[in-house]
Amino acid sequence: MLRGAAGVGAGLLGLAAGFAAAFLVASARRWCDAAWEPPHRFTFVLAEWPGMELLCLVTAVAAWAGARRLTVGLPTAWRGLVPAALVLSALAVAAVACFAVLGTPSGYPGDSGLCTADNVPPWWPSWLPA
Repeated sequence: MLRGAAGVGAGLLGLAAGFAAAFLVASARRWCDAAWEPPHRFTFVLAEWPGMELLCLVTAVAAWAGARRLTVGLPTAWRGLVPAALVLSALAVAAVACFAVLGTPSGYPGDSGLCTADNVPPWWPSWLPA
């Protein structure tokens, strides 16, 4: 029963990460006022936001399923830690990738004056790709 619950947990974690990634992208676009006009917001809500959640959901479940295969034969304590670590790292990569691809429309004329021409907000850590 625990295996099924862990898979559901990975899926829910994936949905939460997708929501967080979409919120991060929307915050960056709103901050820089780049691709945040009403038609772009409408497209974002209908196409890009659900796409990020789906990407993170699939990533989390695939990482969990792959990790379960890798942990066969390991001690019991490692069978829980390895999948959790792989799911969290895969979700972190997926969320940063979503931000880098969708959150910073480079060259888009932002009107807020708070961001440079690459439309990366000043609050985004410089050590993470954008």
